[in-house]
Amino acid sequence: MAIYLDQSVEPLTPRELEVLGWMAQGLSNRQIAEQLAVNERTIKRHVGEILSKLGVENRTQAITYGAAHGLITLK
Repeated sequence: MAIYLDQSVEPLTPRELEVLGWMAQGLSNRQIAEQLAVNERTIKRHVGEILSKLGVENRTQAITYGAAHGLITLK
C-alpha cells in the first residue's frame, strides 16, 4: 500500500510511513533501527528517501509535512 500525496510527490512506502511515524515520536535513527530490528544504515536510507520524496530538507520539515498532509498524527 502506498500513500499518494499529490502528483508532484512520489508516494511513501508503508515502511517509510512507519519510519516517519517513529521520527515524529522523536526517535533517533538508532532507536528506530532497534524498534524495527534492522541496521541503522537502513533507517538512514529510509530517512533520506522520505526527505527526497517529500521535497524537504530535514526531519522537522518531514514531520510537519507528514502531519499537515495526514500521513501521521502528532500527539
